[in-house]
This record gives sequence, structure tokens and C-alpha cells, in this order.
Amino acid sequence: MYRKGVLDLADMTDLPREFREALAEHACIGLPTVERVTPSADGSRKIVLKLEDGGRVSAVVMPDDDRTTLCLSTQVGCGFECAFCLTGTMGVDRNLTEAEILGQLLLANALLRDEDRRVTHMVFMGMGEPLANLKAVVRAVHVMTDPKLGLGYSPRRITVSTVGLVPGIERLAREGLGVNLAISLHAASDEVRGRLMPVNRSFDLETLMNAVRQYPLAPRQRVFFEYVLLEGVNDSDEDAHRVAKLLRGVRAKVNLIPFNDWPGARFRRPPLPRILAFQSILLGAGVTTTVRWSKGEDIGAACGQLREAVPA
Repeated sequence: MYRKGVLDLADMTDLPREFREALAEHACIGLPTVERVTPSADGSRKIVLKLEDGGRVSAVVMPDDDRTTLCLSTQVGCGFECAFCLTGTMGVDRNLTEAEILGQLLLANALLRDEDRRVTHMVFMGMGEPLANLKAVVRAVHVMTDPKLGLGYSPRRITVSTVGLVPGIERLAREGLGVNLAISLHAASDEVRGRLMPVNRSFDLETLMNAVRQYPLAPRQRVFFEYVLLEGVNDSDEDAHRVAKLLRGVRAKVNLIPFNDWPGARFRRPPLPRILAFQSILLGAGVTTTVRWSKGEDIGAACGQLREAVPA
């Protein structure tokens, strides 16, 4: 099932027929239903999956040369209400199960098989907060990385993102999975971050950064910091200097994400010169920084744009 991508017990013809029939009496391979696949002009695809209870989540396949990244969801909706994120306007309906998380990967690989491609990297950056569903995420990662019984992916090709749930970061560190950690930062002062991200009122920047500094890293591993640039809110030179100061002494890489618009949003993307000036200040301070232009913006699949219907 994991190595050969066979998702139907009847198709496992290297197993005795009697054994397959016995398996079918006691077990099933339950996968979400692919409701639609929407292609983007940039080559990415948004896969909308219908769950057994009628809920819907999205996974996004993003090809780039010999690399194919899958953005995974961990909850139906999201309850953290980040002001710039469309998904946060949904509220949270429920956590996904381990099987529903793995199902996104198995179905994405099935979609790619005809193109002789396979998902090479995974980012837990879709709908939901991964560390609010840590138990299922950890179990799914174990299957993804198990070299004998699972899918055999390297932990270094998996990134788990969080809005800054400090207890979850500490628990993830204790699991010893070896996966990459990504922090949704978006501001370097408690005043601005508190307005953008309600979670900051529970876990302020000092508390968050203390947890980040304790996260175990392999010799060449870094913590990723995601920073959505919002015109007139968090994109000034002073903001950039604050970010550089906050990350001093941390093995960090900053991904600057120009804001992706959605209907009803009250924010705007800064002009390109402002984006590049912000990046230049961070680079000048010795902080590795890239501008990450989100894929799938034309199909509502870019960072902060995911929203699907929840059951009535």
C-alpha cells in the first residue's frame, strides 16, 4: 500500500486470494474522495477532498523541476483566526485522523503516478494548526518516514508549521522525529503580532523564541520563519531590523511571503521595491532570507487562501 501505491485490497495480487478475502472481512483502506482537482497556470494543483462525514479539506501539489512538494491539511478549518488568513475565518470543525492525513499523500502520489512523478517533500502548512492535532501528525509522520513498513521518506523532507503553540513545539521536540520546524512569525513586536495573531496573547514572542531555541536541530538544519508581508502593517525598515534582532543567535531561514489577496481581506501586498528592501535589510544582518512567491494564487491555493465547506 505504501511502497507500491496499491490502494485496493483486491489489487494486491502478490497476496493469496484467501488472505485478501480474510483481510477484507476485517479491514478496509478508507481514503477521502477526490472531489475535484484544479490546475493552476504555474503547474500546481489544488486537490479538494471530501471526508466520510462530508467535511472538505484541500491539499496542494507544487512541482518545481525535480522537486514536488505537497502542502497537507491537518484540521477541517482552523481555529486560530490569524487576521490575514482566509482559512482562519472558517473556525475549526474537527481534527483530521492519521488516516485522513496520510490519505492526502497517497492520493497525491496516485495522481502523479501517470506523470512518472512522486511527492518528494511535504509541508504541514495547509488547513489547520498541526500542533493542535499533534498526536495524529506524529503518527502520520512515523508512517511517512518508516524505512521498512512505511513510505520511507527522510524526516528532513518534512516540515511541520505552527502559529506558535509553545507546548506543542516542546512536545514535538521530545518526539525526536527529526522533521523541520516552521514558525508563522509575521511580526517581531508583541503589539503588532498580537493584533495579527491572537495566539500571541497566550504565548508572546519571548516565550516562543525560548521554545524555538530549545528545539533540537541536526548540524545543517535550520528553523524556518514564515513572514507574510502586509503593506503598512509589518513591512517597514524598522520591522525588518526588529526581525533581525529577534533572530540573533538562532539558526534561522526567513521566508518572506507577499500577501495573497482574498475576498474581504483588509490587507494589501507591499510593492516589489518594499519587499526587496525588507529582504535586503535581513540579508545585510546575516539572516538567510528568500522571497517565496506562493504557487496556486489563481486557483485559491496559495498561502492563506485555503477554505472549503464544512458539514452543516
